[in-house]
Amino acid sequence: MREYKVVVLGSGGVGKSALTVQFVTGTFIEKYDPTIEDFYRKEIEVDSSPSVLEILDTAGTEQFASMRDLYIRNGQGFILVYSLGCLMMR
Repeated sequence: MREYKVVVLGSGGVGKSALTVQFVTGTFIEKYDPTIEDFYRKEIEVDSSPSVLEILDTAGTEQFASMRDLYIRNGQGFILVYSLGCLMMR
C-alpha cells in the first residue's frame, strides 16, 4: 500500500488540528488546545489504489519553529492553514 507523508503547517490558533481531525475522523473540535505534534493515518484511494495518508499536525507556536525544517524535509505534501481574520487585521 502506498503511503504519502502530509504536513499541516500554520500559525498557532488558525485551525490546523480542527481541520485535520475533521478530515480524519469526521468530528469537529471547537475547543482550542495547542498542539506540539500530532500524527494521524487515514486510508484513502488514489488512482483506484488503496493508499495511506500519514498526516503530521504541527505546532504553530514560535517555540517549536526549529522543528519546521525537519517537517519540511520529511514531508511529501503540505497543507498551509491561515486565518483570514489575522490577515485583515494587518
